[in-house]
Amino acid sequence: MPKEIITVCPYCGAGCQMVLTVEGNKIEKVSPFDKGDRYLCPKGLKVADFVHSPKRLLKPLVRGRNGFRECSWEEAVGIVVAKLSALKERYGADSIGFIGSGCFTNEEIYSYQKFVRAVIGTNNIDSCARICHIPSLKALMKSIGSATMSNTIGEIVDTKVIFIAGYNPTAAHPRLAYKSIKPAKQRGSKIIVMDPRRTPIAELADVFLQLRPGAEIPILNAMARIIIKEGLVDPGFISNRTVGYEELKHKVEPYTPEYAEKISGVAAESIIEAARLYATGDSSVVLWGMGMTQHVSGVENVSALVNLVLLTGNVGKPKSGFSPVRGQNNVQGASFLGALPDIFPGYKFVGDPAVRRKFEEFWGVDRLPEKVGATSTEVIPGVLNGKTRMLYIAGENPAISQANLNITRKALAAVEFLVVQDIFMTETAEYADVVLPACTFAEKEGTFFRLDRAVQLLSAAIPPRGESLPDWRIIQMIASGLGHADLFPYQSATEIWDEIRKVVPGLAGITHLRLQDGQGIHMPCPDESHPGTPVRYTATFPQPGGRARFVPVEFVPSAELTDAEYPFLLTTGRDPHHYNTATMTRQSPYFTKQVDRAYLEMHPEDAERYGLAAGDQVEVVSRRGKTTLVIRITDKVMRGMGFAPFHFGATPINLVTNDAFGPVSKTPEYKVCAVKLKKLL
Repeated sequence: MPKEIITVCPYCGAGCQMVLTVEGNKIEKVSPFDKGDRYLCPKGLKVADFVHSPKRLLKPLVRGRNGFRECSWEEAVGIVVAKLSALKERYGADSIGFIGSGCFTNEEIYSYQKFVRAVIGTNNIDSCARICHIPSLKALMKSIGSATMSNTIGEIVDTKVIFIAGYNPTAAHPRLAYKSIKPAKQRGSKIIVMDPRRTPIAELADVFLQLRPGAEIPILNAMARIIIKEGLVDPGFISNRTVGYEELKHKVEPYTPEYAEKISGVAAESIIEAARLYATGDSSVVLWGMGMTQHVSGVENVSALVNLVLLTGNVGKPKSGFSPVRGQNNVQGASFLGALPDIFPGYKFVGDPAVRRKFEEFWGVDRLPEKVGATSTEVIPGVLNGKTRMLYIAGENPAISQANLNITRKALAAVEFLVVQDIFMTETAEYADVVLPACTFAEKEGTFFRLDRAVQLLSAAIPPRGESLPDWRIIQMIASGLGHADLFPYQSATEIWDEIRKVVPGLAGITHLRLQDGQGIHMPCPDESHPGTPVRYTATFPQPGGRARFVPVEFVPSAELTDAEYPFLLTTGRDPHHYNTATMTRQSPYFTKQVDRAYLEMHPEDAERYGLAAGDQVEVVSRRGKTTLVIRITDKVMRGMGFAPFHFGATPINLVTNDAFGPVSKTPEYKVCAVKLKKLL
């Protein structure tokens, strides 16, 4: 008889619940979870394609003279343990770098970072958060004291003004687009969109700010200036709940709408209209994505957005607030639970001696590393200067996702030892010395964080295929091989979660049992009688004195501008038919039939100037490398600028993107790249 398992979609952070109908250990049907709001996007409906793909990794692999060969878990773990021990002894713990996954469950993220810190003895752990929303984390920690979404996604449909900045919800989070933003528009909500492309949501916008990539701060500072000049601030909120207002007021004074227009290409009148609309709504929310963060000024971009929220008092109440919309299904968990080189679980700083003592006592270890570790954007290039001797990459594919892949791929080929833990033989796994087969979301239990802080329960529908294992089990085996079985005594994901609840007070009240009804609970939730916290910061902020801080910022030009040699501006983003490095979506014929390679969107006037037609192949060349794309002609992009998706291994756009990164975030500037174009015959 078929059985039905309620679980959570493994794609984006919207946390859509789904029902997997299983018969004979095979997923026969995928359906939305019926709570009066039936919706799954095509990616969700097609999850069985990658779960049952014949290309799944089903046995451990080790590299031999003639390529990879299958081996036992005992042999694979033994090789990894021996290399970890030898390289740590020879070069020190900091010679080893670890990259974790935003697809991990919370329990796996916690286990991974605990292994890196308590067993290996380094803070060299990072995750996909580095290349997406670390600028949001850094900016929000400085302004607010916490880096999570302030409100819930369910409130968006009733919000009066929705400001969408550098974010394409129809591609990144279809549920938000079709079940929240579009219905809100139909109910009378006003929409502001700031984006270099006229996205589907921009077509609905009351004000569309189509800017040159990299010119976000002049627009946002100009909006702040208008709000201040026209008396549209919330004086009571500013007086009672913030600090730094006078400094901000002084800093934005030079940012007139006319100055912002000159830098950004957006009409001054539109900037004024956007400022007034945002500030005068009964409730206003800001949603932002990687179009704001993937810049050398990503931290400053987010700070400028948060300043608008604080000026107008649009936080600490329903249907308002700020929303860094995380892209991957559990990247919120990856950052919150410590898969970062400077953060312990619960957003606690590794350099704080009191915090470090707490974790030492709780984990029963004598000493944890106190030096902030290296980021993924540092530890991978570190191979080439001898700082990094070994890499352990779990659930990530930097051979496609990192900026300036020429450096990344050279490093992956040169590193002394590389372990890759994944569900498929990714482009990164092709470089590995040992490949460890992990199982998919449908084959394990645990929890995910939805992008709005709701913790949701993941339920296993089928047994792990072949010899694949949950990621936490693999980590546990390696820790045991290194003599630290006592630190990982778990028999289930529930036992790991119960440990997390003890060490992170904001999760103390969220049990696996409470999550079984499928509703999810928003953290903070301090005890089991607490209902969770849908709206944060209602009375105070987790800052000294309980006050949020205005953080004034100045305009910083992009690291690379167009010139006579490289006259065309390139920006990157998502295609709605694929996901991240397409590791999962390219297992589905449905998605590969829709789009199977990267393309370059360009304005009709640019196409005419370059003598290009739709379907032509063009070589795109930057100062770092080149790739070949297929031309799409559209007026949805600005003149002088092109857009390309970042998903495709056969034609990787990141061979040309700029690996210059923000000084605080260490996040690369994917969104601004100067290139030249050459038509291929």
